[in-house]
Amino acid sequence: MSIYYRTATVEGLDVFYREAGDPSAPTLVLLHGFPTSSIAYQELIAELVGEFHLIAPDYPGFGQSSAPSVAEFDYTFDRLADVVDGLLEQKGVRRYALYVHDYGAPVGFRLATRHPERITGIISQNGNAYAEGLTPFWEPIRAYWADPSQANGDALRGLLTRDATHWQYTHGVPDTSLVNPDKELADQALLDRPGNQEIQLALFLDYGTNPGLYPSWQDYLREHQPPLLAAWGRNDEIFGRDGVPGFARDVRNAQVELLDTGHFPLTTHLAESTKLIRQFLRGLDA
Repeated sequence: MSIYYRTATVEGLDVFYREAGDPSAPTLVLLHGFPTSSIAYQELIAELVGEFHLIAPDYPGFGQSSAPSVAEFDYTFDRLADVVDGLLEQKGVRRYALYVHDYGAPVGFRLATRHPERITGIISQNGNAYAEGLTPFWEPIRAYWADPSQANGDALRGLLTRDATHWQYTHGVPDTSLVNPDKELADQALLDRPGNQEIQLALFLDYGTNPGLYPSWQDYLREHQPPLLAAWGRNDEIFGRDGVPGFARDVRNAQVELLDTGHFPLTTHLAESTKLIRQFLRGLDA
């Protein structure tokens, strides 16, 4: 079956998304992280397309979606969730599982707490929801939350460079020859667009709203008990594995798998991840 590359107009923005599979099949919404886009899911979609309906959007400011300036769009995680929510509403998607990675977690958990009745299950690959998962990597970003000065913002621009993108893909990976450099180059080309650094700095700043929401996300997990798979890169130095046990505490029968890789498990453990995801999705009630 084919993968379709589509664009919808949501709140006046062009929102690009990849879609594949029979819309009558169980739906999985794949929410990407920083610094990438829905391109992160190209291979996974190809593996799952025969059995599931898959939708992977690009947020505003990422991938092929509109990237208005920070003066034209409020780059917050609330607004990213609004746009994804609007896309799913427009497409009439009322029941779906979530796959969340990195930034996908604050977007996805906002959707889950807004519409708990719509969520059939959650797959987290390095998508954090617990304070314990915030590693020392976050210290300079925490400084920006505490004092959003130009100096503290400028100190974070190093996270937007080619070297930093390469580090995100390769740190904690035992065999870096498994990492496709084309993904890094595609991500970096989009980060390097005029005005995009300001977009990313706005989101770095707004990420400070997420730890305060962790308790409400955890309340959602405890109350609604969504089926949950945490298939985590155990060597991740951005969202550490100390954030994983919380899922098992809060969700009965949560499945936890630690993979010998870093921040992007799909880049090195596609086959293993696909097997876990397929088995998990097969066990859900549509």
